[in-house]
Amino acid sequence: MTNAPQGSRAGDEETGGHSAIPLPRSPGEAITVLAHFHRAEIGRMTGWRDRIDRTTNWAITVVAGMLSVSLSTPSAHHGVLLFAMVLVMLLLSIEARRYRFFDVYRTRVRRLERNYYAQFFAPRPEETGDWTRLIGEDLREPRFFISKRTAISRRLRRNYFWMFLVLLAAWILKISSSWLLLDAAPVDPERPVPGLIENVALGPVPGWAVLLAVLVFYGWLTYARFRPRETGGELAHGDVHV
Repeated sequence: MTNAPQGSRAGDEETGGHSAIPLPRSPGEAITVLAHFHRAEIGRMTGWRDRIDRTTNWAITVVAGMLSVSLSTPSAHHGVLLFAMVLVMLLLSIEARRYRFFDVYRTRVRRLERNYYAQFFAPRPEETGDWTRLIGEDLREPRFFISKRTAISRRLRRNYFWMFLVLLAAWILKISSSWLLLDAAPVDPERPVPGLIENVALGPVPGWAVLLAVLVFYGWLTYARFRPRETGGELAHGDVHV
C-alpha cells in the first residue's frame, strides 16, 4: 500500500482532512466572483418575486370570482363574501412568507449594488463599511431581515388592503339590499340597524356576532395598513421598493 506524499498529508492536516477550495488571488478573479454572485442572487430574487406576483394574481381571481357568484343572484348567500375574505387572508399570509424570502435575496443584491457597483460608477470616499462582512455572515447563517408582521403590513399597503375594501363594500351592499339576498328582511330606512343585524346572521351564529367579527377583523387590517412604517433595512435607501 503506497503512502500519500508528505506534502499532501500536510495540506490535509491544515484544512481538516479536506482539499482546500481555491480562493480568488487577483482583483480580476475577485471581480468574476462578485459578478457571478450578483447574477445568482438576482436569479433567486426574481424567482421569489414571481411567486409573490402569482399569489397576488390568485387573490385577485378569488375576489373577482366570489363577487361574480355573490352579486349575480339573490340565491347566493352573503357568507360567500365572508369566505372570500378568509381565502384572501390565507393568500396574504402565504404571500407574506414569500415576501420575507424575497427580502433576504433583495437585501444581498442591494448591498452589493450600493456598496460596490455604485462606488464604481460614482465613487464616494465617505462610503465605507463592513458590508462584505454582513454578506458573509448572512451567507453562513441566513436569517430573515423582517418579521412576518412587517411583511403583512407591506403587502397590505401594496395590494391587499384594496381587495379587502372591495369585499367589504360588496358585503355591505349584499346584506343591505333585499333584492340581492333571498328571504332577507327589508331594511327600514328609519331603523336600518335591526334589519341589517338580522340579515347578517350566518346559520346558528347570530348576526351581532358576525358583525362584531367583521368589525374586529377590519379594525386589525386598518391598523396593520396604517401603522408607522419601519424605515430600517433597504427602506432607508431610496424610494423604489416592492
